[in-house]
Amino acid sequence: MGEPLAPDFMFTAFLVLLRSLFFVDMKIRLSSRWIIVLSIIVLLVIDQVVKVVVKTNMTLGEAIPVFGQWFFIRFIENDGAAYGMKLAEGPWGKMALSLIRIGLVGFISYYIHTLVKKGAPKGVIAGMSLILVGALGNIIDSMFYGVLFTESTFDTVARFAPEEGYSSFLHGYVVDMLHFPIIETTYPDWVPFWGGEDFVFFSPVFNIADAYISVGFIYLILFQHKYFNRPKQA
Repeated sequence: MGEPLAPDFMFTAFLVLLRSLFFVDMKIRLSSRWIIVLSIIVLLVIDQVVKVVVKTNMTLGEAIPVFGQWFFIRFIENDGAAYGMKLAEGPWGKMALSLIRIGLVGFISYYIHTLVKKGAPKGVIAGMSLILVGALGNIIDSMFYGVLFTESTFDTVARFAPEEGYSSFLHGYVVDMLHFPIIETTYPDWVPFWGGEDFVFFSPVFNIADAYISVGFIYLILFQHKYFNRPKQA
């Protein structure tokens, strides 16, 4: 039989989320498929609501301290991938990245469908679904924000104005806002190349969708790796 897989606590977390939001006093039994689908919708809505609130209430670069100097809501936009990484400069690079995101969403969706058909553990499906909702959250920014909102600047707050969008379809900027500069120091002078330069950990500003992707990957690697490493059946 081999060793059992890790407990499906990610799936349990999805179930708790749904019950806390919708089904506290209702005796409703949902299939695993519907729990996953509804969880994806709820998590996607959370990501988008936070992004829209930040974009329509903060100027570009504005920071609001949440927990001392360790946690800020810091509004920035990027035209790259997770944590601000870019595929290439210019509009063609942005277009290529958006198309790759769409293809990735399609692939992950199909893969989750095959996992469900094969009866994969709920935790594996939940982890993949978390990656999917993160990819969906950022592709929505890229696809629609450029045509739905005015431009965010260092002096003006963006407005919802489809007739005055700042860019075209697939060329929108991804909204980032979570910043955790937990450690701020300076490299000692004796350190090669970086001696005397400032060092910040964790410096990237990211969003909730990025966090979904990271948590999904980490969860699958740490707790569900036995499923992917199992011997293939003939």
